[in-house]
Amino acid sequence: MIVVIDYNVGNVKSVCNAFEHIGCEARLSCAPADIENARGIVLPGVAAFGYAVSALGSVAEVVRKVALAGKPLLGICVGYQMLFETSSEYGMHKGLGLIGGNVVPIPPGRVIPHMGWNLVELPEDMELFAGLGSEKHFYFAHSFCAEVTDAEAKIAGTDYGVELTASVQKGSIYGTQFHPEKSGPSGLKVLQNFYDICRRK
Repeated sequence: MIVVIDYNVGNVKSVCNAFEHIGCEARLSCAPADIENARGIVLPGVAAFGYAVSALGSVAEVVRKVALAGKPLLGICVGYQMLFETSSEYGMHKGLGLIGGNVVPIPPGRVIPHMGWNLVELPEDMELFAGLGSEKHFYFAHSFCAEVTDAEAKIAGTDYGVELTASVQKGSIYGTQFHPEKSGPSGLKVLQNFYDICRRK
C-alpha cells in the first residue's frame, strides 16, 4: 500500500482521499514501521518549510533512509521542497538533501504567491507524466521555488514570467511543486502513475 505521511501540516487527508478515489489503497501514518513496509510513500504538506521540517521530526531520517534504499517517494508542495538541501523561507533550514538544490523566493516582479492553474511542459522521460502528452495544466500555490542543481535530476518546468521547476525526478524520488490532488483528471493521472511505479518496484 501507499503511506501518506501524516505530520500535521495542512490537509494531508485530501491526498489520501485522491488515491482512494482512483482505487489505490493508501494509509495516513507517520509510524516508522508503516513507512518501512509501504510500497511507496508520499510526503505532502502545506506550511512554511521550517515548520514542516520541525513537524516531521525524527520521521525525516526514516523517510530519507527508505528513499535512498530505492523505495518510491513522492513529495508534494512543501513535501517536494523538503527533498532539497536547504530553504531560505523565514531563515535558513536544512531539507532532506535527497536532491541537489535549494529553495528560494520566487523572483520579484510577479504576483506572489504563484496561485492557481499553470501550464507545465512534460518531458517524455519523466515517469510521473506517462500518458499525459507534452503539456498539461496543474494547480499551484507557493511563494518559494526550488533551484535544482542536481545533474542527475530530470525536470519539468512552468513559465511564470520566469522558468520555475514544477516537478523533479531522481531515480525513485519524485516531486511536484503543484498539487496533483487539486489538479483534476491530470493530477489524478499523476497519482495513478506514481501508484503504478510503486507496484512495479
